[in-house]
Amino acid sequence: MQKTHTPIAFNPVTGAIRALAMDAVQQANSGHPGMPMGMAEIAEVVWRHNLRHNPANPAWANRDRFVVSNGHGSMLHYALLHLTGYDLPIDELKKFRQLGSLTPGHPEVHHTPGVETTTGPLGQGITNAVGFALAEKMLAANFNRPGHTIVDHHTYVFLGDGCLMEGISHEAASLAGTWGLGKLIAYYDDNGISIDGEVEGWFTDDTRKRFESYGWQVIGQIDGHDAAALAKATAEAKADTQRPTLIICRTTIGAGSPNKAGTADSHGAPLGAAEIALVREAIGWSHAPFEIPAEVYAAWDAKAAGAKAEAEWNERFAAYAAAFPELAAEFKRRLAGELPAGFKAAADALIEKVQAKAETIATRKASFNALEALGPVIPELLGGSADLAGSNLTIWSGSKELPPGSNADAAGVNYVNYGVREFAEVAIANGIALHGGYIPYTATFLVFSDYCRSAIRMAALMKIRQVMVFTHDSIGVGEDGPTHQPVEHTASLRLIPNLNVWRPADTTETAVAWIHGIENADGPTLLALTRQNLPFTARSAQQIADIRKGGYVLSDAADAKAVLIATGSEVGVALGAQKLLAEKGVAVRVVSMPCNRLFDAQDKAYRDAVLGKGLPRVAIEAGVSDGWYKYVGLDGAVIGLDRFGESAPGGTLFKHFGFTPERVTETVMSLL
Repeated sequence: MQKTHTPIAFNPVTGAIRALAMDAVQQANSGHPGMPMGMAEIAEVVWRHNLRHNPANPAWANRDRFVVSNGHGSMLHYALLHLTGYDLPIDELKKFRQLGSLTPGHPEVHHTPGVETTTGPLGQGITNAVGFALAEKMLAANFNRPGHTIVDHHTYVFLGDGCLMEGISHEAASLAGTWGLGKLIAYYDDNGISIDGEVEGWFTDDTRKRFESYGWQVIGQIDGHDAAALAKATAEAKADTQRPTLIICRTTIGAGSPNKAGTADSHGAPLGAAEIALVREAIGWSHAPFEIPAEVYAAWDAKAAGAKAEAEWNERFAAYAAAFPELAAEFKRRLAGELPAGFKAAADALIEKVQAKAETIATRKASFNALEALGPVIPELLGGSADLAGSNLTIWSGSKELPPGSNADAAGVNYVNYGVREFAEVAIANGIALHGGYIPYTATFLVFSDYCRSAIRMAALMKIRQVMVFTHDSIGVGEDGPTHQPVEHTASLRLIPNLNVWRPADTTETAVAWIHGIENADGPTLLALTRQNLPFTARSAQQIADIRKGGYVLSDAADAKAVLIATGSEVGVALGAQKLLAEKGVAVRVVSMPCNRLFDAQDKAYRDAVLGKGLPRVAIEAGVSDGWYKYVGLDGAVIGLDRFGESAPGGTLFKHFGFTPERVTETVMSLL
């Protein structure tokens, strides 16, 4: 049943947003017109009167960040970018949701000028925004000096009922309150409608009390179509520097539509030609589709104000650079994403040390050692763990943890305690990486990658540099049993495009994986690490170099009759089988494949040289077997685990499930 709503004073400035949104969705015959039409007044107050940005330079370092967490309303964002002067011409809005356009169905970072993060999966945008605000706070603490403030910007985020229903918003908002992120301002589009209708049947939370309990300043409910009320609320939000702010804005979805406003009919489908004609009449918009009058463009144009704001900041930064040249150079380096000059030497020294020590240790411990070696030379390396730091081994000797509270000293902080919040951890780190100035790493048990999988996928989609440390990688977890033994996780994570999944076999491969992950600016790196000790294997310089190729010949044999392919803890099993087979007079090659994606990216000649031609192949991994058949073929064999584990000591389980040199030997002999 349609509800009554407060009358709205329509004007051409906000009318342009409504018209562009409904016309673009109609032309595409796809999209969500309701949210842009309902949030038009909120957008006008934020973008015309509060947001500091420069359309001519979307990457200006001290710009305010803006996130549309309810990303299905992407036409609101595109309309704002177009109207304020970004390089997003009207023809791109006409191609909304079409192949090759700059206006995809949901906002995509690195694709549309001015878009800060890719949103769509609800709740992740507000969580990325928490990461933006945290990065701003820490950079300010590290680089600002008395009389020289170079980091000072707000993060504005729009979110809706769906974002608040998703559990990740609880995780992220709780942390934002704990950290006192006073420059985070969120506008809640409280329209009471989702695709299935009026949300009061399934969403009865007291949002005010919920956010107050997190330590947020909460303003409203206010009329989300009242510009004066919105301006007042925004001023109150900016005045409170101790707490993040949620402004609850009661709005009418599809505002301006005589027959569909306030209903689910305006949420996720075109309004239709007849209704659009009525909207034009109702809001006083007589212009043709995609026609914006010059005076409306002039009212929205932010280019002059943006250029002025950036020029003023450039003057401040020049004065800062004169007073603190080393800090200024470091700031520019970090914002550019360049690694420090000492990184390569530290990386080379790490490899040399690992070779010299030849330790038999767990790869989670090898990961810790890599942090100890690389951390001191990478001040932008920002760690964290979802409560399991003692098991993940992610707090190294130089770690300085972020204290709670808005006034806590964040200078020198390089570690964040996320608590038991795996999903928010990765999504916040995505926001930190997108903000710039930090390379985040996160951590939990591999089995809990299920909790944060969507954020892992978004990191890969956005090609974010983040290192994800996942320990306790197999049945080697042992007595915790099948609930904590990730038999299917590594294989499924390897299916995500752009994600380098490493399962190193020893200290050397772990060190190379860390170095490669820090260097890789084109996507995230996931480390699947063991709880149990793994034996060290000596390598030549060429073999160490070939680790970066994802797969290589670890131990060859003259006149090999078969090839063993293994990863992680099972490489040791393969090497043991090689010895047993040699005793039987059967020579075999052992291939270590710590990162399938990198191996698959090599040219065919290299792959053929590693795997050999015409030889039977056996792959060994303590996890589901399906992904290995592309390497062994129909005539080969996979020794895997296509069932859940058991509760018993790890060593017992490896024997119980047949991950032994003896079983590998029997399998090879059966193929021969």
